Amino acid sequence: MNSPPRAGGAPGPAGTRQARELLRVAFGPSLVALVVIAAVVLSQLLIANSDMTGASGAIASMWLGVHQVPVSVAGSALGVMPLLPVMAMVYGTARTTAAAVTSTSWFVTRWVVASALGGPVLIAAICLAFIHDAASVLTELQTPDASRALGGVFIVHAIGAALGVGSRVGRRLLRSTPLPAWLPDAFRAAWAGVLALLALSAAVVSGSLIVHWSTMHDLYSITDSMFGQLSLTVLSVLYLPNVVVGAAAVAVGSSAHIGLATFSAFTVLGGDVPALPVLAAVPTPPLGPVWVALLIVAAVAGVALGQQCARHPLPPLQALAKVLVAALVGAAAMALLGYAGGGALGNFGDVSVDQTTFGPAVFVWFAGIGALTVAMSGGFQPRVRRPAPVIEEPEPEPEPESEPVAEEADPETVEIAPEAVVTVDEPAPPVAERKAPEPIPADLDAEDPEDHFMADDDMRGGRDGTTH
Repeated sequence: MNSPPRAGGAPGPAGTRQARELLRVAFGPSLVALVVIAAVVLSQLLIANSDMTGASGAIASMWLGVHQVPVSVAGSALGVMPLLPVMAMVYGTARTTAAAVTSTSWFVTRWVVASALGGPVLIAAICLAFIHDAASVLTELQTPDASRALGGVFIVHAIGAALGVGSRVGRRLLRSTPLPAWLPDAFRAAWAGVLALLALSAAVVSGSLIVHWSTMHDLYSITDSMFGQLSLTVLSVLYLPNVVVGAAAVAVGSSAHIGLATFSAFTVLGGDVPALPVLAAVPTPPLGPVWVALLIVAAVAGVALGQQCARHPLPPLQALAKVLVAALVGAAAMALLGYAGGGALGNFGDVSVDQTTFGPAVFVWFAGIGALTVAMSGGFQPRVRRPAPVIEEPEPEPEPESEPVAEEADPETVEIAPEAVVTVDEPAPPVAERKAPEPIPADLDAEDPEDHFMADDDMRGGRDGTTH
């Protein structure tokens, strides 16, 4: 329960806690990135025995580079930024935002989102000022375009804030809209498909690095110092997601480009490749049949998406719509990663994936294999057949029953109704007092039957207990 505000309008403990949460959301991930970048830059300057002139400009440029802002040094543009730092930034923003959105009030949620966007944009403006000041001393350093820098920072943190808020109040928000209730399941399926595609592509890259181990060793031999080899290792780790996205493009049937070099599952065109050890994983011509097996990776990712869609069966049309939405979201996410992982690389040219075929190819694999998986996994809810209406036929009118014809009764079979028996007022003697009828002798004269009958008076006398 929130405590009331203190005298003078000062916020109570609850207000102080909320203020700390907003500050953490606004500046937490950005300050952590600045500290890490400053440590790396200062350590490199110290190892190289260089002065600290322009250190602030280098730190600011690298912080903007984390948000996919191109950096220009000595007239050479570096637009291919590593994906690992920007993915870490999105994750940090999403986590801090989700931790701050603990209230169901939309007023608090709006303030959290505004803090998640406003703080990084403010730091970006300060970084631009530091770069502009350092460029006056170091002529090799050029100030990036302000709108491009501010826009890149805003988009990165907007994605993180949307993921964080959506994980907390996404379902409640969807319930208040006329959108279908299966949309959260579609987003989860798209996430599963994207993760499966990236994970399998990373496994392929790891296997290719093992196969081309000698090439990777030659790339490490361009420097003899341990610090140089350590720097190459750090750069390889930072650029590993870029290579994985390129492998995913090859797996779905698209292509990846490093300058004039082109790589796809069907052909490989050689060219100059930067001396980065992680790039030893790229195939070399002539192309062997093993690279065609990359298409299995896309099929398995489609199966993962379809299995998630089949967890909650729906009618056929709704199930297919869920698969299509999941495939569209997954294709958009992969296309965004492909765009963020590309850019200009100095004299080597552009590094990118073929955007005209990458997104559509991912959609086709996800939608086709996903729909087939849903059909085979029981994701289609069976239709309930309604019973046919029963038409009641009118009952025929009963025919009038004819009165039965009285038949002549047989006097021997006529039974007297119990109601017709006339009872005598005199009570009948108990059953125990009744005498059993005497047996009729067998040698009676059958010719004189009247001698064997008893009169009524005799029977009455017998009842009274007297004999005659």
